[in-house]
Amino acid sequence: MITYWHNPRCSKSRAGLALLEERGADVQVRLYLQDAPSVAEIKAVQAALGVSAAEMMRTGEKVFKELGLTKDSGEADLLAAMAAHPVLIERPIAIQDGKAVIGRPTEAIEALL
Repeated sequence: MITYWHNPRCSKSRAGLALLEERGADVQVRLYLQDAPSVAEIKAVQAALGVSAAEMMRTGEKVFKELGLTKDSGEADLLAAMAAHPVLIERPIAIQDGKAVIGRPTEAIEALL
């Protein structure tokens, strides 16, 4: 099963979900803006992605600047910010069996299929 951190208002997120559905994937959708992941969950996904916290963030979001964050902020600070403000998490993210991908571009999701 693929867990899919989804924002239905995002065209890339909708496109990724459509791709998974077209391929017949077993998908569990998590509306992460309403069901925010914990720091531990974000850390696990970060490890599965193999990226820094900054690389899995939407650094252009207004709240990123309001919190005084930069791409060079400490990992713990960035992880805590994503847990407190899930809008900062890059979307969409597809997770399966200890692997994860950010669906930008949408075709990146095919790596899990």
